[in-house]
Amino acid sequence: MAHAGDGVIRGKADHVLPIPATPDLLTPILAVMPLQIFAYEMAVRRGADVDQPRNLAKSVTVE
Repeated sequence: MAHAGDGVIRGKADHVLPIPATPDLLTPILAVMPLQIFAYEMAVRRGADVDQPRNLAKSVTVE
């Protein structure tokens, strides 16, 4: 994850997910969305059940 015009990162990494240059306070908002999509796609490729993750009931069950 790097800003769109960051040549230093492009020289060190094989693949870069560019995000637009924004003020520092807004950068995490723009970075989260592509990373969530990336995590979803990786989970699907690994064969994980993304609709019912394991141990979810332990964290959301309220008694």
